[in-house]
Amino acid sequence: MHDVTRLAALVAVAEAGSITKAAARLGYTPPALSQQIAKLEREAGTTLVIRHRRGVTLTPAGALLVGHAQRVLDELERARHGLAAVAGLSGGRITIGTFTTAGIHLLPPVLAAFRRAHAGVQVNIREYEPPAGLPAVAAGEADLVLTHTYEHQPAVPLPTGITVEALLVEELVLVAAPGHALTDPAEPLPWRELSGRPLISGSRGLANREALEALFRREGLPAPVVAYETANYGMSCALAGGGMGLALVPRTVAEMSENALSIRRLAPPGLHRTISLVWRTDDRSPALATARALFKSTGRTLPRRAPEEPAP
Repeated sequence: MHDVTRLAALVAVAEAGSITKAAARLGYTPPALSQQIAKLEREAGTTLVIRHRRGVTLTPAGALLVGHAQRVLDELERARHGLAAVAGLSGGRITIGTFTTAGIHLLPPVLAAFRRAHAGVQVNIREYEPPAGLPAVAAGEADLVLTHTYEHQPAVPLPTGITVEALLVEELVLVAAPGHALTDPAEPLPWRELSGRPLISGSRGLANREALEALFRREGLPAPVVAYETANYGMSCALAGGGMGLALVPRTVAEMSENALSIRRLAPPGLHRTISLVWRTDDRSPALATARALFKSTGRTLPRRAPEEPAP
Protein backbone atom coordinates (compact mmCIF):
# COMPACT_ATOMS: atom_id res chain seq x y z
CA MET A 1 0.00 0.00 0.00
CA HIS A 2 1.50 3.33 -1.08
CA ASP A 3 1.49 6.33 1.25
CA VAL A 4 -1.11 8.90 0.11
CA THR A 5 1.17 11.84 0.93
CA ARG A 6 3.87 10.41 -1.33
CA LEU A 7 1.35 9.77 -4.10
CA ALA A 8 0.28 13.42 -3.87
CA ALA A 9 3.94 14.42 -4.05
CA LEU A 10 4.44 12.36 -7.22
CA VAL A 11 1.35 13.94 -8.85
CA ALA A 12 2.63 17.41 -7.96
CA VAL A 13 6.04 16.65 -9.47
CA ALA A 14 4.40 15.31 -12.63
CA GLU A 15 2.23 18.42 -12.99
CA ALA A 16 5.06 20.87 -12.25
CA GLY A 17 7.75 19.02 -14.21
CA SER A 18 10.24 20.00 -11.54
CA ILE A 19 11.13 18.98 -7.99
CA THR A 20 11.78 22.62 -7.06
CA LYS A 21 8.46 23.93 -8.42
CA ALA A 22 6.49 21.08 -6.88
CA ALA A 23 8.20 21.61 -3.52
CA ALA A 24 7.22 25.29 -3.52
CA ARG A 25 3.63 24.37 -4.32
CA LEU A 26 3.43 21.77 -1.52
CA GLY A 27 5.37 23.72 1.10
CA TYR A 28 8.34 21.33 1.17
CA THR A 29 12.03 22.01 0.67
CA PRO A 30 13.35 20.39 -2.55
CA PRO A 31 15.50 17.87 -0.59
CA ALA A 32 12.51 16.86 1.56
CA LEU A 33 10.35 16.32 -1.52
CA SER A 34 13.14 14.32 -3.18
CA GLN A 35 13.17 12.06 -0.12
CA GLN A 36 9.41 11.49 -0.45
CA ILE A 37 9.84 10.48 -4.10
CA ALA A 38 12.78 8.23 -3.22
CA LYS A 39 10.70 6.46 -0.54
CA LEU A 40 7.86 5.99 -3.02
CA GLU A 41 10.29 4.50 -5.53
CA ARG A 42 11.48 2.04 -2.88
CA GLU A 43 7.85 1.12 -2.16
CA ALA A 44 7.16 0.67 -5.87
CA GLY A 45 10.41 -1.21 -6.44
CA THR A 46 11.27 0.78 -9.55
CA THR A 47 12.39 4.20 -10.77
CA LEU A 48 9.49 6.63 -11.20
CA VAL A 49 11.16 9.87 -12.26
CA ILE A 50 14.31 10.72 -14.20
CA ARG A 51 16.03 13.91 -13.05
CA HIS A 52 17.78 16.16 -15.58
CA ARG A 53 18.96 19.76 -15.76
CA ARG A 54 15.62 21.13 -16.92
CA GLY A 55 13.52 19.26 -14.34
CA VAL A 56 12.18 15.72 -14.25
CA THR A 57 10.55 13.25 -16.63
CA LEU A 58 8.29 10.39 -15.63
CA THR A 59 9.34 6.84 -16.45
CA PRO A 60 6.62 4.57 -17.90
CA ALA A 61 6.14 3.18 -14.38
CA GLY A 62 5.89 6.71 -13.00
CA ALA A 63 3.29 7.71 -15.58
CA LEU A 64 1.25 4.59 -14.77
CA LEU A 65 1.36 5.29 -11.04
CA VAL A 66 0.46 8.96 -11.51
CA GLY A 67 -2.73 7.96 -13.34
CA HIS A 68 -3.80 5.69 -10.49
CA ALA A 69 -2.69 8.26 -7.87
CA GLN A 70 -4.83 10.98 -9.41
CA ARG A 71 -7.90 8.75 -9.23
CA VAL A 72 -7.13 7.88 -5.58
CA LEU A 73 -6.70 11.54 -4.66
CA ASP A 74 -9.92 12.47 -6.49
CA GLU A 75 -11.83 9.82 -4.54
CA LEU A 76 -10.37 11.07 -1.25
CA GLU A 77 -11.40 14.62 -2.13
CA ARG A 78 -14.94 13.47 -2.86
CA ALA A 79 -14.95 11.62 0.44
CA ARG A 80 -13.87 14.80 2.22
CA HIS A 81 -16.77 16.72 0.72
CA GLY A 82 -19.16 13.89 1.53
CA LEU A 83 -18.07 13.86 5.16
CA ALA A 84 -18.51 17.61 5.31
CA ALA A 85 -22.07 17.20 4.06
CA VAL A 86 -22.77 14.51 6.66
CA ALA A 87 -21.36 16.77 9.36
CA GLY A 88 -23.75 19.48 8.18
CA LEU A 89 -23.13 23.00 9.37
CA SER A 90 -21.85 22.20 12.87
CA GLY A 91 -18.18 22.20 11.89
CA GLY A 92 -15.70 22.02 9.06
CA ARG A 93 -14.27 24.74 6.91
CA ILE A 94 -14.91 26.48 3.60
CA THR A 95 -12.71 28.76 1.52
CA ILE A 96 -14.27 31.76 -0.23
CA GLY A 97 -12.42 33.66 -2.94
CA THR A 98 -13.15 37.26 -3.83
CA PHE A 99 -11.86 40.28 -5.71
CA THR A 100 -11.33 43.63 -4.01
CA THR A 101 -14.59 45.53 -4.53
CA ALA A 102 -16.76 42.47 -3.84
CA GLY A 103 -14.66 41.87 -0.74
CA ILE A 104 -15.47 45.39 0.44
CA HIS A 105 -19.16 45.65 -0.42
CA LEU A 106 -20.52 42.09 -0.54
CA LEU A 107 -18.38 39.93 1.68
CA PRO A 108 -18.65 41.57 5.15
CA PRO A 109 -22.46 41.32 5.57
CA VAL A 110 -22.45 37.75 4.22
CA LEU A 111 -19.69 36.65 6.60
CA ALA A 112 -21.41 38.32 9.55
CA ALA A 113 -24.70 36.57 8.82
CA PHE A 114 -23.00 33.22 8.19
CA ARG A 115 -21.04 33.41 11.44
CA ARG A 116 -24.14 34.25 13.46
CA ALA A 117 -25.96 31.22 12.05
CA HIS A 118 -23.06 28.74 11.86
CA ALA A 119 -20.29 29.76 14.25
CA GLY A 120 -18.76 26.26 14.12
CA VAL A 121 -17.82 26.51 10.43
CA GLN A 122 -14.43 28.12 9.78
CA VAL A 123 -14.37 30.44 6.77
CA ASN A 124 -11.08 31.20 5.01
CA ILE A 125 -10.76 34.11 2.58
CA ARG A 126 -8.51 34.31 -0.47
CA GLU A 127 -8.18 37.10 -3.01
CA TYR A 128 -8.25 36.36 -6.75
CA GLU A 129 -8.13 38.95 -9.51
CA PRO A 130 -10.68 37.67 -12.05
CA PRO A 131 -10.59 35.33 -13.83
CA ALA A 132 -7.98 33.64 -11.58
CA GLY A 133 -10.71 32.39 -9.23
CA LEU A 134 -12.15 30.06 -11.88
CA PRO A 135 -9.24 27.58 -12.03
CA ALA A 136 -8.85 27.93 -8.24
CA VAL A 137 -12.37 26.54 -7.75
CA ALA A 138 -11.84 23.80 -10.32
CA ALA A 139 -8.60 22.75 -8.59
CA GLY A 140 -10.18 22.72 -5.12
CA GLU A 141 -8.15 25.66 -3.79
CA ALA A 142 -11.39 27.54 -3.10
CA ASP A 143 -14.95 26.29 -2.58
CA LEU A 144 -16.88 29.39 -3.60
CA VAL A 145 -15.58 32.37 -5.56
CA LEU A 146 -16.89 35.81 -6.44
CA THR A 147 -15.74 36.80 -9.91
CA HIS A 148 -16.75 39.27 -12.60
CA THR A 149 -16.98 39.76 -16.35
CA TYR A 150 -17.47 42.95 -18.35
CA GLU A 151 -19.57 43.62 -21.40
CA HIS A 152 -17.51 43.87 -24.56
CA GLN A 153 -14.45 42.07 -23.11
CA PRO A 154 -13.24 38.85 -24.82
CA ALA A 155 -14.99 35.70 -23.62
CA VAL A 156 -13.37 34.01 -20.63
CA PRO A 157 -12.89 30.21 -21.06
CA LEU A 158 -14.49 28.20 -18.25
CA PRO A 159 -12.86 25.13 -16.67
CA THR A 160 -14.95 21.97 -16.71
CA GLY A 161 -16.88 20.94 -13.63
CA ILE A 162 -17.82 24.38 -12.34
CA THR A 163 -21.10 26.29 -12.14
CA VAL A 164 -21.31 30.05 -12.71
CA GLU A 165 -24.39 31.98 -11.59
CA ALA A 166 -24.91 35.72 -12.16
CA LEU A 167 -25.44 37.56 -8.88
CA LEU A 168 -25.89 41.16 -10.01
CA VAL A 169 -25.07 43.47 -12.89
CA GLU A 170 -23.50 46.83 -12.08
CA GLU A 171 -23.60 49.93 -14.26
CA LEU A 172 -20.27 51.72 -14.67
CA VAL A 173 -20.37 55.52 -14.40
CA LEU A 174 -17.94 58.33 -15.11
CA VAL A 175 -16.30 59.89 -12.04
CA ALA A 176 -14.24 63.07 -12.06
CA ALA A 177 -13.11 65.88 -9.79
CA PRO A 178 -15.99 68.01 -8.42
CA GLY A 179 -17.15 70.55 -10.98
CA HIS A 180 -15.47 68.86 -13.97
CA ALA A 181 -16.98 70.20 -17.20
CA LEU A 182 -17.91 66.73 -18.51
CA THR A 183 -20.06 65.99 -15.47
CA ASP A 184 -22.21 69.14 -15.57
CA PRO A 185 -24.97 68.11 -18.03
CA ALA A 186 -27.72 65.86 -16.72
CA GLU A 187 -28.04 63.66 -19.83
CA PRO A 188 -25.79 60.59 -20.32
CA LEU A 189 -22.32 61.33 -21.68
CA PRO A 190 -21.69 60.32 -25.32
CA TRP A 191 -18.67 58.05 -25.62
CA ARG A 192 -16.98 60.26 -28.21
CA GLU A 193 -16.51 62.87 -25.45
CA LEU A 194 -13.98 60.55 -23.80
CA SER A 195 -11.78 60.28 -26.88
CA GLY A 196 -8.36 61.77 -26.18
CA ARG A 197 -9.16 62.48 -22.53
CA PRO A 198 -6.77 61.18 -19.83
CA LEU A 199 -8.38 58.11 -18.29
CA ILE A 200 -7.67 55.99 -15.23
CA SER A 201 -8.06 52.25 -15.85
CA GLY A 202 -6.58 48.85 -15.20
CA SER A 203 -3.36 47.75 -16.83
CA ARG A 204 -3.40 45.86 -20.13
CA GLY A 205 -4.79 42.37 -19.71
CA LEU A 206 -7.18 43.27 -16.88
CA ALA A 207 -10.86 42.79 -17.65
CA ASN A 208 -11.96 46.43 -17.28
CA ARG A 209 -9.16 47.64 -19.58
CA GLU A 210 -9.96 45.01 -22.21
CA ALA A 211 -13.65 45.93 -22.07
CA LEU A 212 -12.88 49.66 -22.37
CA GLU A 213 -10.60 49.17 -25.37
CA ALA A 214 -13.10 46.84 -27.07
CA LEU A 215 -15.90 49.39 -26.57
CA PHE A 216 -13.79 52.20 -28.05
CA ARG A 217 -13.11 50.03 -31.10
CA ARG A 218 -16.82 49.23 -31.39
CA GLU A 219 -17.63 52.95 -31.33
CA GLY A 220 -14.99 53.68 -33.97
CA LEU A 221 -12.85 55.72 -31.56
CA PRO A 222 -9.05 55.79 -31.26
CA ALA A 223 -7.58 53.71 -28.45
CA PRO A 224 -8.30 55.23 -25.02
CA VAL A 225 -5.59 57.39 -23.49
CA VAL A 226 -4.81 55.80 -20.11
CA ALA A 227 -2.86 58.25 -17.97
CA TYR A 228 -2.76 56.13 -14.81
CA GLU A 229 -3.15 52.38 -14.34
CA THR A 230 -4.56 50.75 -11.22
CA ALA A 231 -6.49 47.55 -10.53
CA ASN A 232 -8.17 49.14 -7.49
CA TYR A 233 -11.40 51.09 -8.05
CA GLY A 234 -10.91 52.89 -4.73
CA MET A 235 -7.60 54.21 -6.06
CA SER A 236 -9.33 55.17 -9.33
CA CYS A 237 -11.83 57.29 -7.41
CA ALA A 238 -9.08 58.93 -5.37
CA LEU A 239 -7.07 59.82 -8.48
CA ALA A 240 -10.15 61.06 -10.36
CA GLY A 241 -11.27 63.12 -7.37
CA GLY A 242 -7.81 64.67 -7.24
CA GLY A 243 -8.06 65.82 -10.85
CA MET A 244 -5.64 63.23 -12.28
CA GLY A 245 -8.06 62.08 -14.97
CA LEU A 246 -11.44 60.47 -15.57
CA ALA A 247 -12.39 57.00 -14.36
CA LEU A 248 -15.15 54.53 -15.13
CA VAL A 249 -16.17 52.68 -11.99
CA PRO A 250 -19.19 50.65 -10.81
CA ARG A 251 -21.97 52.88 -9.49
CA THR A 252 -21.80 51.14 -6.10
CA VAL A 253 -18.13 52.10 -5.76
CA ALA A 254 -18.77 55.68 -6.87
CA GLU A 255 -21.66 56.22 -4.46
CA MET A 256 -19.81 54.71 -1.50
CA SER A 257 -16.50 56.43 -2.20
CA GLU A 258 -15.08 58.66 0.54
CA ASN A 259 -13.65 60.99 -2.12
CA ALA A 260 -15.46 64.09 -3.33
CA LEU A 261 -16.54 63.23 -6.88
CA SER A 262 -18.75 64.33 -9.73
CA ILE A 263 -20.66 61.42 -11.27
CA ARG A 264 -22.28 61.11 -14.70
CA ARG A 265 -23.99 58.22 -16.46
CA LEU A 266 -22.73 57.02 -19.83
CA ALA A 267 -24.77 56.93 -23.04
CA PRO A 268 -25.66 53.60 -24.68
CA PRO A 269 -24.21 51.09 -25.25
CA GLY A 270 -22.89 51.77 -21.77
CA LEU A 271 -20.59 49.51 -19.82
CA HIS A 272 -21.70 46.96 -17.21
CA ARG A 273 -19.98 44.46 -14.96
CA THR A 274 -21.58 41.15 -14.02
CA ILE A 275 -20.63 39.76 -10.60
CA SER A 276 -21.07 36.00 -10.41
CA LEU A 277 -20.77 33.15 -7.92
CA VAL A 278 -18.66 30.14 -8.93
CA TRP A 279 -18.54 26.70 -7.32
CA ARG A 280 -17.83 23.10 -8.24
CA THR A 281 -20.91 21.59 -9.79
CA ASP A 282 -20.68 18.36 -7.77
CA ASP A 283 -20.19 20.14 -4.41
CA ARG A 284 -23.23 19.45 -2.21
CA SER A 285 -21.92 21.01 1.01
CA PRO A 286 -24.74 22.51 3.13
CA ALA A 287 -22.33 25.25 4.24
CA LEU A 288 -21.76 26.34 0.65
CA ALA A 289 -25.49 26.24 -0.09
CA THR A 290 -26.06 28.57 2.86
CA ALA A 291 -23.25 30.91 1.78
CA ARG A 292 -24.62 31.07 -1.78
CA ALA A 293 -28.09 31.95 -0.48
CA LEU A 294 -26.64 34.73 1.67
CA PHE A 295 -24.69 36.18 -1.25
CA LYS A 296 -27.82 36.20 -3.40
CA SER A 297 -29.83 37.92 -0.67
CA THR A 298 -27.13 40.54 -0.11
CA GLY A 299 -26.66 41.10 -3.84
CA ARG A 300 -30.34 42.00 -4.19
CA THR A 301 -29.87 44.96 -1.80
CA LEU A 302 -27.15 46.64 -3.88
CA PRO A 303 -27.77 49.03 -6.81
CA ARG A 304 -28.08 46.77 -9.80
CA ARG A 305 -29.49 46.01 -13.21
CA ALA A 306 -31.17 42.59 -13.17
CA PRO A 307 -29.34 40.05 -15.34
CA GLU A 308 -31.10 39.48 -18.63
CA GLU A 309 -29.43 36.13 -19.17
CA PRO A 310 -26.98 33.83 -17.36
CA ALA A 311 -23.41 35.06 -17.11
CA PRO A 312 -21.14 33.72 -19.88
